[in-house]
Amino acid sequence: MATIAIVGAGFSGTLLTLHLLRRCCATTRIHLIERNRQFGPGAAYSSGNPSHLLNVPAGKMSAFRDQPTDFVDWLSAQDADSLGIGPVGPGTFVPRQLFGAYMRNMLLDEMRRPCNAGRLKLSRGDVLGVDRSGTGQQLILDRGRTIEADIAVLATGNFPPEPPPGAHEDFLNGPFYRADPWGVATFTGLDPDAPVLLVGTGLTTVDAVITLIDQGHRGPIHALSRRGLLPRRHEAGAAAPPQDYALPTKLGALTRALREASEQALAEGRSWQPVIDQLRPFTQDVWNALSNEDRQRFLRHLRPWWDVHRHRMAPAVADRIEQVRASGQLQIHIGRIQRFDAGTDRVRVSYRRRRNGEQVELDAARVINCAGPGCDYDRITHPLVRSLLDAGLVRPDALRLGLDVTANCALKHADGSISRRLFAIGPVTKAAFWEMTAVPDIRRQCEFLGEFLAAQMGAPVFAVPAPEPAKPRGVRLPAAAARQRGSERLAYAE
Repeated sequence: MATIAIVGAGFSGTLLTLHLLRRCCATTRIHLIERNRQFGPGAAYSSGNPSHLLNVPAGKMSAFRDQPTDFVDWLSAQDADSLGIGPVGPGTFVPRQLFGAYMRNMLLDEMRRPCNAGRLKLSRGDVLGVDRSGTGQQLILDRGRTIEADIAVLATGNFPPEPPPGAHEDFLNGPFYRADPWGVATFTGLDPDAPVLLVGTGLTTVDAVITLIDQGHRGPIHALSRRGLLPRRHEAGAAAPPQDYALPTKLGALTRALREASEQALAEGRSWQPVIDQLRPFTQDVWNALSNEDRQRFLRHLRPWWDVHRHRMAPAVADRIEQVRASGQLQIHIGRIQRFDAGTDRVRVSYRRRRNGEQVELDAARVINCAGPGCDYDRITHPLVRSLLDAGLVRPDALRLGLDVTANCALKHADGSISRRLFAIGPVTKAAFWEMTAVPDIRRQCEFLGEFLAAQMGAPVFAVPAPEPAKPRGVRLPAAAARQRGSERLAYAE
Protein backbone atom coordinates (compact mmCIF):
# COMPACT_ATOMS: atom_id res chain seq x y z
CA MET A 1 0.00 0.00 0.00
CA ALA A 2 1.41 3.42 -1.00
CA THR A 3 1.78 5.91 1.85
CA ILE A 4 1.58 9.69 2.10
CA ALA A 5 2.97 10.91 5.43
CA ILE A 6 1.90 14.31 6.77
CA VAL A 7 4.12 15.82 9.44
CA GLY A 8 1.95 17.98 11.64
CA ALA A 9 -1.70 17.46 12.54
CA GLY A 10 -2.61 21.11 13.01
CA PHE A 11 -5.12 22.83 10.76
CA SER A 12 -3.07 22.48 7.56
CA GLY A 13 -2.19 18.82 8.14
CA THR A 14 -5.69 17.84 9.25
CA LEU A 15 -7.35 19.58 6.32
CA LEU A 16 -4.95 18.05 3.79
CA THR A 17 -5.69 14.64 5.32
CA LEU A 18 -9.41 15.17 4.77
CA HIS A 19 -8.88 16.09 1.12
CA LEU A 20 -6.52 13.16 0.51
CA LEU A 21 -8.99 10.69 2.00
CA ARG A 22 -11.59 11.99 -0.42
CA ARG A 23 -9.38 12.00 -3.49
CA CYS A 24 -6.83 9.19 -3.23
CA CYS A 25 -7.34 5.62 -4.37
CA ALA A 26 -8.37 3.05 -1.78
CA THR A 27 -4.84 1.60 -1.97
CA THR A 28 -3.24 4.82 -0.65
CA ARG A 29 -2.70 5.11 3.10
CA ILE A 30 -2.46 8.45 4.88
CA HIS A 31 -0.13 8.59 7.90
CA LEU A 32 -0.67 11.68 10.07
CA ILE A 33 2.09 12.43 12.58
CA GLU A 34 1.79 14.96 15.42
CA ARG A 35 4.32 15.84 18.12
CA ASN A 36 1.69 17.24 20.54
CA ARG A 37 -0.89 15.25 22.45
CA GLN A 38 -3.88 16.75 20.65
CA PHE A 39 -4.39 16.72 16.90
CA GLY A 40 -6.30 19.38 15.00
CA PRO A 41 -5.89 23.18 14.72
CA GLY A 42 -3.10 24.51 16.92
CA ALA A 43 -2.89 26.37 20.20
CA ALA A 44 -4.86 29.40 19.02
CA TYR A 45 -7.82 27.14 18.12
CA SER A 46 -7.49 25.10 21.32
CA SER A 47 -7.89 28.08 23.61
CA GLY A 48 -10.31 27.34 26.40
CA ASN A 49 -11.29 31.02 26.55
CA PRO A 50 -14.63 31.54 24.77
CA SER A 51 -13.73 35.23 24.42
CA HIS A 52 -11.07 34.30 21.86
CA LEU A 53 -13.15 34.64 18.70
CA LEU A 54 -12.41 33.76 15.11
CA ASN A 55 -11.40 36.83 13.12
CA VAL A 56 -13.26 35.45 10.10
CA PRO A 57 -17.08 35.01 10.07
CA ALA A 58 -18.34 31.44 10.40
CA GLY A 59 -19.74 31.51 6.86
CA LYS A 60 -16.20 31.63 5.44
CA MET A 61 -14.73 28.87 7.61
CA SER A 62 -15.96 25.71 5.91
CA ALA A 63 -13.30 23.06 5.39
CA PHE A 64 -14.59 22.49 1.85
CA ARG A 65 -15.10 25.11 -0.83
CA ASP A 66 -17.86 23.06 -2.50
CA GLN A 67 -19.75 22.96 0.83
CA PRO A 68 -19.57 26.63 1.89
CA THR A 69 -22.13 26.29 4.69
CA ASP A 70 -20.57 23.20 6.27
CA PHE A 71 -19.19 24.92 9.39
CA VAL A 72 -22.38 26.91 9.95
CA ASP A 73 -24.47 23.76 9.42
CA TRP A 74 -22.29 21.89 11.93
CA LEU A 75 -22.69 24.65 14.49
CA SER A 76 -26.46 24.73 13.95
CA ALA A 77 -26.66 20.97 14.53
CA GLN A 78 -25.11 21.22 18.01
CA ASP A 79 -26.93 21.59 21.29
CA ALA A 80 -27.17 25.34 21.92
CA ASP A 81 -26.43 24.99 25.65
CA SER A 82 -23.19 23.12 24.99
CA LEU A 83 -21.95 25.85 22.64
CA GLY A 84 -22.58 28.65 25.09
CA ILE A 85 -23.42 31.11 22.31
CA GLY A 86 -26.60 32.41 20.73
CA PRO A 87 -27.98 31.70 17.26
CA VAL A 88 -25.28 31.23 14.64
CA GLY A 89 -25.36 32.59 11.11
CA PRO A 90 -22.82 33.08 8.32
CA GLY A 91 -21.80 36.45 9.75
CA THR A 92 -21.28 35.24 13.33
CA PHE A 93 -17.81 35.40 14.88
CA VAL A 94 -17.73 32.30 17.06
CA PRO A 95 -15.18 31.13 19.69
CA ARG A 96 -12.08 29.65 18.09
CA GLN A 97 -12.33 26.52 20.20
CA LEU A 98 -15.48 25.61 18.26
CA PHE A 99 -13.55 25.59 15.01
CA GLY A 100 -10.95 23.30 16.55
CA ALA A 101 -13.73 20.94 17.65
CA TYR A 102 -15.26 21.08 14.17
CA MET A 103 -12.01 20.02 12.51
CA ARG A 104 -11.42 17.18 14.97
CA ASN A 105 -14.95 15.89 14.45
CA MET A 106 -14.52 16.13 10.67
CA LEU A 107 -11.60 13.75 10.91
CA LEU A 108 -13.50 11.44 13.26
CA ASP A 109 -16.32 11.29 10.74
CA GLU A 110 -13.92 10.40 7.92
CA MET A 111 -12.33 7.65 10.01
CA ARG A 112 -15.77 6.11 10.67
CA ARG A 113 -16.60 5.84 6.98
CA PRO A 114 -16.34 2.20 5.83
CA CYS A 115 -14.41 3.19 2.69
CA ASN A 116 -11.62 4.65 4.88
CA ALA A 117 -11.16 1.63 7.12
CA GLY A 118 -7.41 1.08 7.62
CA ARG A 119 -6.45 3.98 5.37
CA LEU A 120 -5.64 6.55 8.05
CA LYS A 121 -3.06 6.03 10.77
CA LEU A 122 -2.27 8.57 13.48
CA SER A 123 1.09 8.58 15.23
CA ARG A 124 2.33 10.76 18.03
CA GLY A 125 5.99 11.73 18.04
CA ASP A 126 8.72 13.99 16.74
CA VAL A 127 9.93 13.51 13.17
CA LEU A 128 13.67 14.12 13.40
CA GLY A 129 14.76 13.67 9.80
CA VAL A 130 14.38 11.92 6.46
CA ASP A 131 16.62 9.05 5.37
CA ARG A 132 16.88 8.73 1.60
CA SER A 133 20.02 6.61 1.50
CA GLY A 134 18.14 3.50 0.37
CA THR A 135 15.74 2.90 -2.45
CA GLY A 136 12.78 4.35 -0.55
CA GLN A 137 12.19 7.21 1.87
CA GLN A 138 12.12 6.78 5.63
CA LEU A 139 10.97 9.29 8.21
CA ILE A 140 13.11 9.06 11.33
CA LEU A 141 11.08 9.49 14.53
CA ASP A 142 12.02 9.73 18.17
CA ARG A 143 12.42 6.53 20.22
CA GLY A 144 14.16 4.88 17.29
CA ARG A 145 11.04 4.54 15.17
CA THR A 146 10.81 4.87 11.38
CA ILE A 147 7.95 5.29 8.91
CA GLU A 148 8.17 4.36 5.25
CA ALA A 149 6.54 6.98 3.04
CA ASP A 150 6.37 7.39 -0.71
CA ILE A 151 5.58 11.09 -0.25
CA ALA A 152 6.08 13.28 2.83
CA VAL A 153 4.37 16.65 3.40
CA LEU A 154 5.60 19.21 5.91
CA ALA A 155 2.65 20.81 7.69
CA THR A 156 4.63 22.23 10.58
CA GLY A 157 2.55 25.41 10.95
CA ASN A 158 3.94 28.55 12.52
CA PHE A 159 7.15 28.61 14.50
CA PRO A 160 7.49 30.40 17.87
CA PRO A 161 8.29 34.11 17.87
CA GLU A 162 11.93 35.10 17.66
CA PRO A 163 13.42 36.54 20.86
CA PRO A 164 12.92 40.30 21.18
CA PRO A 165 15.87 42.54 20.33
CA GLY A 166 18.14 43.46 23.22
CA ALA A 167 17.29 40.27 25.14
CA HIS A 168 20.25 38.36 26.61
CA GLU A 169 20.21 34.70 27.62
CA ASP A 170 19.82 35.39 31.34
CA PHE A 171 16.67 37.39 30.70
CA LEU A 172 15.23 34.86 28.21
CA ASN A 173 15.74 32.05 30.70
CA GLY A 174 14.70 34.11 33.71
CA PRO A 175 11.40 34.45 35.61
CA PHE A 176 10.08 37.57 33.85
CA TYR A 177 9.96 36.35 30.24
CA ARG A 178 7.40 34.15 28.50
CA ALA A 179 8.32 33.10 24.96
CA ASP A 180 5.04 31.37 24.13
CA PRO A 181 1.86 33.48 24.34
CA TRP A 182 -0.17 30.23 24.34
CA GLY A 183 1.89 28.44 26.99
CA VAL A 184 0.18 27.03 30.08
CA ALA A 185 2.32 29.11 32.45
CA THR A 186 2.25 32.34 30.44
CA PHE A 187 -0.42 34.08 32.52
CA THR A 188 -0.34 32.06 35.74
CA GLY A 189 1.07 33.33 39.02
CA LEU A 190 0.77 36.95 37.92
CA ASP A 191 -0.09 39.64 40.46
CA PRO A 192 -3.34 41.19 39.12
CA ASP A 193 -2.01 44.68 39.88
CA ALA A 194 1.43 44.17 38.29
CA PRO A 195 2.43 45.83 35.01
CA VAL A 196 2.70 43.57 31.96
CA LEU A 197 4.53 44.17 28.68
CA LEU A 198 3.30 42.53 25.48
CA VAL A 199 5.90 42.59 22.69
CA GLY A 200 3.93 43.23 19.51
CA THR A 201 0.57 44.82 18.71
CA GLY A 202 -1.03 42.27 16.36
CA LEU A 203 -3.81 39.75 16.81
CA THR A 204 -1.80 37.67 19.29
CA THR A 205 -1.46 40.75 21.48
CA VAL A 206 -5.21 41.28 21.22
CA ASP A 207 -5.75 37.72 22.46
CA ALA A 208 -3.30 38.29 25.33
CA VAL A 209 -5.13 41.46 26.41
CA ILE A 210 -8.47 39.61 26.38
CA THR A 211 -6.95 36.81 28.48
CA LEU A 212 -5.57 39.26 31.03
CA ILE A 213 -8.85 41.14 31.35
CA ASP A 214 -10.88 37.94 31.62
CA GLN A 215 -8.72 36.70 34.49
CA GLY A 216 -9.27 39.96 36.35
CA HIS A 217 -6.00 41.73 35.70
CA ARG A 218 -6.12 45.29 37.00
CA GLY A 219 -2.56 46.50 36.43
CA PRO A 220 -1.28 48.42 33.43
CA ILE A 221 -0.88 46.52 30.16
CA HIS A 222 1.81 47.87 27.83
CA ALA A 223 1.98 46.80 24.18
CA LEU A 224 5.10 47.77 22.26
CA SER A 225 5.95 47.48 18.57
CA ARG A 226 7.95 49.43 16.01
CA ARG A 227 4.82 51.01 14.48
CA GLY A 228 2.22 50.59 17.20
CA LEU A 229 -0.45 49.39 14.77
CA LEU A 230 -3.44 47.49 16.14
CA PRO A 231 -5.63 45.32 13.89
CA ARG A 232 -8.67 47.14 12.54
CA ARG A 233 -12.20 45.94 13.19
CA HIS A 234 -14.58 44.06 10.95
CA GLU A 235 -17.57 46.16 9.94
CA ALA A 236 -20.89 44.97 8.62
CA GLY A 237 -21.28 47.97 6.27
CA ALA A 238 -22.85 47.90 2.83
CA ALA A 239 -21.13 45.64 0.36
CA ALA A 240 -18.83 47.41 -2.06
CA PRO A 241 -19.82 47.27 -5.73
CA PRO A 242 -17.60 45.00 -7.82
CA GLN A 243 -14.36 46.74 -8.73
CA ASP A 244 -14.17 47.38 -12.45
CA TYR A 245 -10.47 48.24 -12.72
CA ALA A 246 -7.65 45.86 -13.56
CA LEU A 247 -5.39 45.11 -10.61
CA PRO A 248 -1.99 46.75 -11.08
CA THR A 249 1.08 44.56 -10.68
CA LYS A 250 3.37 47.39 -9.62
CA LEU A 251 3.42 47.96 -5.89
CA GLY A 252 3.01 51.74 -6.03
CA ALA A 253 0.12 51.62 -8.49
CA LEU A 254 -1.61 48.85 -6.52
CA THR A 255 -1.32 50.80 -3.27
CA ARG A 256 -2.80 53.91 -4.90
CA ALA A 257 -5.66 51.92 -6.41
CA LEU A 258 -6.62 50.39 -3.05
CA ARG A 259 -6.37 53.73 -1.28
CA GLU A 260 -8.53 55.49 -3.88
CA ALA A 261 -11.15 52.74 -3.80
CA SER A 262 -11.25 52.87 0.01
CA GLU A 263 -11.57 56.66 0.03
CA GLN A 264 -14.37 56.49 -2.52
CA ALA A 265 -16.21 53.91 -0.40
CA LEU A 266 -15.96 56.15 2.68
CA ALA A 267 -17.10 59.20 0.70
CA GLU A 268 -20.18 57.25 -0.40
CA GLY A 269 -21.00 56.25 3.18
CA ARG A 270 -19.80 52.68 2.84
CA SER A 271 -17.04 50.76 4.66
CA TRP A 272 -13.50 50.39 3.38
CA GLN A 273 -13.27 46.76 4.55
CA PRO A 274 -15.00 45.20 1.51
CA VAL A 275 -12.41 46.84 -0.75
CA ILE A 276 -9.69 44.77 0.93
CA ASP A 277 -11.89 41.67 0.98
CA GLN A 278 -12.50 41.87 -2.78
CA LEU A 279 -8.76 41.62 -3.35
CA ARG A 280 -8.52 38.32 -1.46
CA PRO A 281 -9.31 35.94 -4.35
CA PHE A 282 -6.54 37.61 -6.36
CA THR A 283 -3.94 38.18 -3.64
CA GLN A 284 -1.74 35.26 -4.63
CA ASP A 285 -1.96 36.22 -8.30
CA VAL A 286 -0.89 39.76 -7.49
CA TRP A 287 1.93 38.53 -5.25
CA ASN A 288 3.26 36.25 -7.97
CA ALA A 289 3.10 39.09 -10.51
CA LEU A 290 5.08 41.52 -8.35
CA SER A 291 8.79 41.87 -9.05
CA ASN A 292 11.18 40.62 -6.38
CA GLU A 293 12.14 44.24 -5.73
CA ASP A 294 8.50 45.18 -5.11
CA ARG A 295 8.04 42.20 -2.79
CA GLN A 296 11.04 43.31 -0.73
CA ARG A 297 9.71 46.88 -0.61
CA PHE A 298 6.35 45.58 0.54
CA LEU A 299 7.93 43.55 3.35
CA ARG A 300 10.09 46.48 4.49
CA HIS A 301 7.50 49.24 4.40
CA LEU A 302 3.91 48.11 3.84
CA ARG A 303 3.52 44.70 5.43
CA PRO A 304 2.44 45.95 8.90
CA TRP A 305 -0.19 48.19 7.32
CA TRP A 306 -1.49 45.37 5.13
CA ASP A 307 -1.66 42.98 8.10
CA VAL A 308 -3.79 45.24 10.30
CA HIS A 309 -6.24 45.98 7.48
CA ARG A 310 -6.37 42.43 6.14
CA HIS A 311 -6.39 40.45 9.45
CA ARG A 312 -9.02 42.24 11.50
CA MET A 313 -10.70 41.91 14.89
CA ALA A 314 -14.21 40.59 15.42
CA PRO A 315 -16.49 43.52 16.36
CA ALA A 316 -17.06 42.26 19.92
CA VAL A 317 -13.30 41.93 20.45
CA ALA A 318 -12.64 45.38 18.98
CA ASP A 319 -15.19 46.85 21.40
CA ARG A 320 -13.36 45.39 24.38
CA ILE A 321 -9.97 46.59 23.16
CA GLU A 322 -11.35 50.10 22.66
CA GLN A 323 -12.78 50.06 26.19
CA VAL A 324 -9.55 48.99 27.84
CA ARG A 325 -7.64 51.61 25.86
CA ALA A 326 -10.12 54.32 26.77
CA SER A 327 -9.74 53.43 30.45
CA GLY A 328 -5.98 53.89 30.15
CA GLN A 329 -5.18 50.34 31.26
CA LEU A 330 -3.91 49.35 27.80
CA GLN A 331 -1.16 51.64 26.56
CA ILE A 332 0.34 51.37 23.08
CA HIS A 333 4.04 52.26 22.71
CA ILE A 334 5.80 52.87 19.39
CA GLY A 335 9.51 52.21 19.26
CA ARG A 336 12.38 49.75 19.16
CA ILE A 337 13.47 47.79 22.24
CA GLN A 338 17.04 48.50 23.33
CA ARG A 339 17.59 46.29 26.38
CA PHE A 340 16.09 44.46 29.38
CA ASP A 341 17.50 44.98 32.88
CA ALA A 342 16.15 42.46 35.38
CA GLY A 343 15.74 43.38 39.03
CA THR A 344 14.38 41.43 41.97
CA ASP A 345 10.67 41.65 41.18
CA ARG A 346 10.54 43.69 37.97
CA VAL A 347 12.37 44.03 34.69
CA ARG A 348 13.15 47.48 33.33
CA VAL A 349 12.60 47.72 29.58
CA SER A 350 14.34 50.45 27.61
CA TYR A 351 13.11 51.40 24.16
CA ARG A 352 13.69 54.21 21.70
CA ARG A 353 10.64 56.05 20.42
CA ARG A 354 10.16 55.89 16.68
CA ARG A 355 9.07 59.48 16.19
CA ASN A 356 11.76 61.47 18.03
CA GLY A 357 14.36 58.91 19.12
CA GLU A 358 13.73 59.62 22.80
CA GLN A 359 14.91 56.90 25.20
CA VAL A 360 12.03 55.65 27.36
CA GLU A 361 11.92 53.15 30.21
CA LEU A 362 9.05 51.17 31.69
CA ASP A 363 8.80 48.42 34.30
CA ALA A 364 7.08 45.07 33.90
CA ALA A 365 6.56 42.05 36.12
CA ARG A 366 6.15 39.90 33.02
CA VAL A 367 7.17 40.25 29.39
CA ILE A 368 5.16 38.13 26.91
CA ASN A 369 6.37 37.69 23.36
CA CYS A 370 3.40 38.30 21.04
CA ALA A 371 5.53 39.38 18.08
CA GLY A 372 4.19 36.79 15.64
CA PRO A 373 5.68 33.68 14.05
CA GLY A 374 9.43 33.32 13.63
CA CYS A 375 10.76 33.14 10.07
CA ASP A 376 14.54 33.28 10.59
CA TYR A 377 15.68 29.79 9.66
CA ASP A 378 19.06 30.39 11.22
CA ARG A 379 17.27 30.44 14.60
CA ILE A 380 14.47 27.90 14.13
CA THR A 381 15.25 24.83 16.23
CA HIS A 382 12.53 22.50 14.92
CA PRO A 383 14.44 19.17 14.65
CA LEU A 384 13.05 18.12 11.28
CA VAL A 385 13.59 21.52 9.67
CA ARG A 386 17.16 21.69 11.00
CA SER A 387 17.86 18.17 9.74
CA LEU A 388 16.46 18.86 6.27
CA LEU A 389 18.43 22.11 5.99
CA ASP A 390 21.66 20.43 7.09
CA ALA A 391 21.13 17.60 4.59
CA GLY A 392 20.43 20.05 1.75
CA LEU A 393 16.98 18.59 1.15
CA VAL A 394 15.33 22.00 1.59
CA ARG A 395 16.43 25.62 1.50
CA PRO A 396 15.04 28.94 2.78
CA ASP A 397 13.33 31.11 0.22
CA ALA A 398 15.01 34.27 -1.03
CA LEU A 399 12.76 36.52 1.09
CA ARG A 400 13.39 34.51 4.29
CA LEU A 401 9.69 33.97 4.87
CA GLY A 402 9.77 30.18 4.86
CA LEU A 403 11.02 27.34 2.69
CA ASP A 404 11.46 27.49 -1.08
CA VAL A 405 8.67 25.64 -2.89
CA THR A 406 7.28 25.41 -6.40
CA ALA A 407 3.74 26.32 -7.47
CA ASN A 408 2.87 22.66 -6.78
CA CYS A 409 4.21 22.95 -3.20
CA ALA A 410 7.20 20.72 -3.97
CA LEU A 411 10.22 21.60 -1.83
CA LYS A 412 13.43 22.70 -3.50
CA HIS A 413 16.77 21.23 -2.51
CA ALA A 414 19.76 23.37 -1.61
CA ASP A 415 21.00 23.22 -5.23
CA GLY A 416 17.62 24.39 -6.57
CA SER A 417 16.49 21.00 -7.85
CA ILE A 418 12.84 20.11 -7.27
CA SER A 419 11.90 17.23 -5.00
CA ARG A 420 9.35 14.71 -6.21
CA ARG A 421 8.82 13.24 -2.73
CA LEU A 422 8.94 16.17 -0.30
CA PHE A 423 6.19 18.80 -0.21
CA ALA A 424 5.03 21.53 2.16
CA ILE A 425 1.78 23.32 2.96
CA GLY A 426 0.66 26.17 5.17
CA PRO A 427 2.67 29.09 6.56
CA VAL A 428 6.02 27.56 5.63
CA THR A 429 5.16 28.21 1.95
CA LYS A 430 4.43 31.90 2.50
CA ALA A 431 7.11 33.24 0.15
CA ALA A 432 5.54 31.50 -2.85
CA PHE A 433 1.89 32.27 -2.04
CA TRP A 434 2.03 35.13 0.52
CA GLU A 435 -1.48 34.78 1.97
CA MET A 436 -1.05 31.43 3.69
CA THR A 437 -2.22 31.93 7.26
CA ALA A 438 -6.01 32.33 7.07
CA VAL A 439 -8.37 29.37 6.73
CA PRO A 440 -9.77 30.23 3.25
CA ASP A 441 -6.24 30.47 1.80
CA ILE A 442 -4.96 27.23 3.36
CA ARG A 443 -8.18 25.49 2.28
CA ARG A 444 -7.52 26.48 -1.32
CA GLN A 445 -3.95 25.17 -1.07
CA CYS A 446 -4.99 21.87 0.54
CA GLU A 447 -7.60 21.27 -2.14
CA PHE A 448 -5.03 21.83 -4.87
CA LEU A 449 -2.28 19.76 -3.25
CA GLY A 450 -4.69 16.98 -2.33
CA GLU A 451 -5.76 16.67 -5.96
CA PHE A 452 -2.15 16.89 -7.19
CA LEU A 453 -0.82 14.20 -4.83
CA ALA A 454 -3.78 11.93 -5.47
CA ALA A 455 -3.00 12.10 -9.19
CA GLN A 456 0.64 11.26 -8.48
CA MET A 457 -0.55 8.17 -6.61
CA GLY A 458 -2.67 7.05 -9.55
CA ALA A 459 -6.11 8.43 -8.68
CA PRO A 460 -8.29 9.89 -11.45
CA VAL A 461 -8.50 13.66 -11.39
CA PHE A 462 -11.46 14.94 -9.28
CA ALA A 463 -11.93 11.49 -7.77
CA VAL A 464 -13.90 12.77 -4.79
CA PRO A 465 -16.28 10.25 -3.18
CA ALA A 466 -19.88 11.35 -2.96
CA PRO A 467 -20.61 12.62 0.55
CA GLU A 468 -22.73 10.42 2.76
CA PRO A 469 -26.16 11.69 3.85
CA ALA A 470 -25.79 14.54 6.28
CA LYS A 471 -26.27 13.74 9.96
CA PRO A 472 -25.72 15.76 13.14
CA ARG A 473 -22.11 15.71 14.24
CA GLY A 474 -21.50 16.15 17.94
CA VAL A 475 -19.14 18.78 19.30
CA ARG A 476 -16.15 17.83 21.46
CA LEU A 477 -15.23 20.61 23.86
CA PRO A 478 -13.43 20.65 27.18
CA ALA A 479 -16.62 21.75 28.98
CA ALA A 480 -20.20 20.45 29.07
CA ALA A 481 -20.26 18.96 25.59
CA ALA A 482 -17.19 16.85 26.26
CA ARG A 483 -18.92 15.32 29.26
CA GLN A 484 -21.91 14.51 27.08
CA ARG A 485 -19.76 12.67 24.57
CA GLY A 486 -17.99 10.61 27.22
CA SER A 487 -14.51 9.28 26.64
CA GLU A 488 -14.49 9.11 22.82
CA ARG A 489 -11.03 10.07 21.55
CA LEU A 490 -8.90 9.67 18.49
CA ALA A 491 -6.21 7.16 19.43
CA TYR A 492 -2.63 7.68 18.36
CA ALA A 493 -0.43 4.75 17.46
CA GLU A 494 2.54 5.30 19.77
